[in-house]
Amino acid sequence: MTAYDPQTDKLKEECGVYAVYNIENAAALTALGLHALQHRGQEACGIATFDGEDFHVRRALGLVDNTFSKASVMEQLPGSRAIGHNRYSTSGTPVLRNVQPLFADLSFGGLALAHNGNLTNAYGLRQDLVKSGALFQSTSDTEVIVHLIARSKEEKFEARVVDALKQVEGAYSLVLMTRKKIMGVRDPHGVRPLILGKLNDGYILASESCALDIVGAEYVRDIQPGELITIDEKGMRSSFPFAKKPSRFCIFEYIYFARPDSFMEDKSIYEMRKEIGAELARENPVEGADLIVPVPDSGVPAAIGYAQESGVPFELGIIRNHYVGRTFIEPTDKIRNLGVKLKHNSNRKLLAGKNVVLVDDSIVRGTTSKKIVEMVRDAGAKEVHMRISSPPSKHSCFYGIDTPEDSELLAHNHSPEEIADIIKADSVSYISLDGLYRAVGQARRNSDDPQYCDACFSGEYPIFLTDREEKHDKMKISRLKEASK
Repeated sequence: MTAYDPQTDKLKEECGVYAVYNIENAAALTALGLHALQHRGQEACGIATFDGEDFHVRRALGLVDNTFSKASVMEQLPGSRAIGHNRYSTSGTPVLRNVQPLFADLSFGGLALAHNGNLTNAYGLRQDLVKSGALFQSTSDTEVIVHLIARSKEEKFEARVVDALKQVEGAYSLVLMTRKKIMGVRDPHGVRPLILGKLNDGYILASESCALDIVGAEYVRDIQPGELITIDEKGMRSSFPFAKKPSRFCIFEYIYFARPDSFMEDKSIYEMRKEIGAELARENPVEGADLIVPVPDSGVPAAIGYAQESGVPFELGIIRNHYVGRTFIEPTDKIRNLGVKLKHNSNRKLLAGKNVVLVDDSIVRGTTSKKIVEMVRDAGAKEVHMRISSPPSKHSCFYGIDTPEDSELLAHNHSPEEIADIIKADSVSYISLDGLYRAVGQARRNSDDPQYCDACFSGEYPIFLTDREEKHDKMKISRLKEASK
């Protein structure tokens, strides 16, 4: 896990990937696609291209427009083939050597690779590879895949990739580029998203459909769990080389991670969030409510759904300052302690004397929620009720989302009533897990075989956490040895 940002008190949105095949100025399209996917990673970005002769790679810390807005930079990335990546560091520290796409010169030629997700057995694989002489250039789990591909005994590249991925565990959506082709692949459970688009005679792979819209590409379909797509001069080919597993798409994509104008798994994210808000209103109404107020911006669609279902007016009672970024300089404790006021301010005229229902997508540590409630009360609200459009976040994610440890998640140790007392709200209620499933189109959650990955709520991890379990086993052995001394 990486350093957690208490100013936002949100779960971090894994990463975004993008790939272009057979489209002129592929780097420019990739930069636009990454710009549309900026919400999925704001620590670093990178683009690799191939011009028919050579590979070209540009990687940097920071936002896409800070790195790829100058013509002089884009001129150094020629070619009709490219892959790109936006990064939050769910594995490996946020330094340049961990920024993707990763590139390596292998025995069969150059390979560029970008990864959205997290491997749950990367540590053990890395240790074995290092013992056998592998030299790692990064601390990212993604580099394990590069080494496994390099060491595979298979002859054909697709077979090398399959051989490597059969050795890893975890969640991954990958895009890869060689001298001859672009490839995309999702893990057998399909935890992380990946979609296919088309633009004229070329193809695009991307994490979300909004990254197709920005370049005028046509959405074709989602890449299926366990599917491997190969695109080269012969066209596009699909295969399913892995053992079939139950689909476990990350349900938090519907709640928060994806952009509201995207489609995933043939579902409109915006419509899903409105329906989640409506279900939340059915399950957790507030008697005597005067206003439904979203915590901007992520709480807006659910708040609209809540207001429409409850018949209580929707109002922008909190205004967000969009010009405060993650790099805002906080030189003194006094300014730092202003916290949420850097990004949010109350709309006092609306809130004074009102019973307010605040709608947000999650409560993580509760730091922001507490300050938001305090802000609304200071504006003169008579009552403040929190309604959350996800079930309680009780467990860490190990599949590509940056979350605190279980012990740091407020809902892991406290009931909704206790949380209401901690954040000084009149009440706190969450959508139920079954209610969330109903909102996204299921009759209920199948407790024996859940239709989505909801481990952050249920603690039921669909993919074994090998590295974590081995770490805990070693800790237990160590404690036993200490106890026996």
